[in-house]
Amino acid sequence: MLVTLVWLAGRYEASQVQSRLERDTADAVSDVRSALTRNVQSLQALQAGDPAPMAWEINAAELLRQRRELVRIEWRDANLRLRTYAQSPYRPVSWDAGSRESSHSDAALACTNARRLGGPAYSSSYFQPHGDGLGSEMMELCLPLSGTGRPAGYVVATYALQEMLVDLVGHNLTRSQEASFTEADGTRLAVLGAARRGSRMFTAQHLLDLPGTALVMRMDSWHGAPSLFPNVLTALVTAMSIALVTVMVVLVRDNRRRLRAERDLADALAFRKAMEDSLVTGLRARDLQGRITYVNPAFCAMVGFSPQELLGQSTAAPYWPPELAEEYRQRQATRFAGDLPPRHGFESVFMRKDGTRFPVLIIEAPLINAQGLHTGWMSAFLDISEQRRIEELSRASQERLQATARLATVGEMASLLSHELNQPLAAISSYATGSLNLLESSALPGADGAANLQDVRMAVQHIARQAERAGRVIKSVHDFVRRRDQTREAVPPQELLDAILPLISLQARKLGVRVQTSVEPGLPRTLCDRTMVEQVLLNLARNAMQAMDDPAIHPRILDIRVRRGASNAYSGWLEFSVTDGGGGIPPEVAQQLFTPFFTTRAEGMGLGLSMCRTVVEQHGGFLAFEPHAPRGTVFTFTLPVCQPALT
Repeated sequence: MLVTLVWLAGRYEASQVQSRLERDTADAVSDVRSALTRNVQSLQALQAGDPAPMAWEINAAELLRQRRELVRIEWRDANLRLRTYAQSPYRPVSWDAGSRESSHSDAALACTNARRLGGPAYSSSYFQPHGDGLGSEMMELCLPLSGTGRPAGYVVATYALQEMLVDLVGHNLTRSQEASFTEADGTRLAVLGAARRGSRMFTAQHLLDLPGTALVMRMDSWHGAPSLFPNVLTALVTAMSIALVTVMVVLVRDNRRRLRAERDLADALAFRKAMEDSLVTGLRARDLQGRITYVNPAFCAMVGFSPQELLGQSTAAPYWPPELAEEYRQRQATRFAGDLPPRHGFESVFMRKDGTRFPVLIIEAPLINAQGLHTGWMSAFLDISEQRRIEELSRASQERLQATARLATVGEMASLLSHELNQPLAAISSYATGSLNLLESSALPGADGAANLQDVRMAVQHIARQAERAGRVIKSVHDFVRRRDQTREAVPPQELLDAILPLISLQARKLGVRVQTSVEPGLPRTLCDRTMVEQVLLNLARNAMQAMDDPAIHPRILDIRVRRGASNAYSGWLEFSVTDGGGGIPPEVAQQLFTPFFTTRAEGMGLGLSMCRTVVEQHGGFLAFEPHAPRGTVFTFTLPVCQPALT
């Protein structure tokens, strides 16, 4: 510990020196940046009031005497041609006029950046020889001038990097440290100060980021080896004494904190217990071996057993119905084997202590402890008896609504039926009259009785055929209207279409609509309520034909298709589509299309599409629509595929 303390003391003193050097470097960069900003403002002031060249030269010369870091100031026009200039009296420099007027000079490049940025820009540093055979690093500043929104010229100022260190960096920073401007690769451009030599050098660098270029400010400082032993030994004695007192204080605080934590834990446990007792959702925890380790009061009230009767049960829970116990054991084994998703929900049937059965919704999830280890399973239970009762009432209401809708549909089809039945009835009447005439003629003397009997037989066959046709039309309407139990069965898709095609054909012939149907080969059966799905198909088909009831629409084609929809590992779907060639659905109507009692027809009730969506969603599918190119609308809904029974 003592060796570590000595080493830490040395590290601390070195870190203090380095931190101080970092602060000095940052202060130097801040001083330089502030001075450059003031110089930009001074250069802008030269152009105030649109001065004459002579007055401008006088003001520029005065600025050069005040700012020794500036070597030369030029006033150039919008084409970068030199109008006038002023030079510093402190540093004579021989300037090459040809190279400065070049389009590739540093001043020209800086002005190009200034024009692009819309503000002052700096050039990279370059070496400028002096008249005495020496030279120094220079940097150009270009300040664009604007008039009436267009470039009016430029002010170009030349900085000497060495003079920037002398005049812009605080003298207190360079007395004991060496300051320099360097490039990114470490090449020194200007150096100021002579640091005292020591056994260890400390270096700090800070970026001076200027528009168009960047310089690195570097500070170097040398220090001798710190006097560790006198300082550290004195500090150790004091530190040990303080440590003893600190340990006692910490122990007292820790004891108080522990007592406070125990009180908080007791309050948290009491709050958790009160919260669990107030839940209406049953909770049950099991370990990895399937033993019940926890049940809340809601679960005990749900099944009618006390916690003592449930805790520790594993192979056969007392709330399992005896006839389903084996199935539940297999399901529990599958859960513990990890073959199901981490969070899984399903419905089941439990038995109360008095023997009554009730449905429950179970949601199971893995139980993870504070160390991230899987220690068991947590289950949540909801008694859905009331929900099932409400669903039955809802299904009964839907069934009555279906019956009402079917009766309303039949009422609309009454006129169509009268027209449709006129043909077979007229044919029956004609054939019957012909038969009577043939019978009367066969009774006359000299008549050919055999030929007349053959004609009568043919007429009677036609009468039977037309009567059968009329009977089929009436039977299709009768089957559709008749109330059926809402039971789901496996139905081939083609049978659903065949059941409604006679009813669709009635209205199609009246409106001049050609009906096309397409069923993808090899489709599986769908698990659905036949009557309700037939009502959905009939409503969508009738709406599609009514959408084409416009003399301007030709041809009128109703296309009904059935194909295989999207599927996953757990279920498959069949997709039904009804396509019309009407005028489409306006956007303002599309927003309220499935709203109950919303209709665009004066004779409509506004319940058809709302009922269709309810029926499809009760089957687990979805009902949607989209525009059809070049015109019309496509209504699409899905129904689940009948899954084969698992063995």
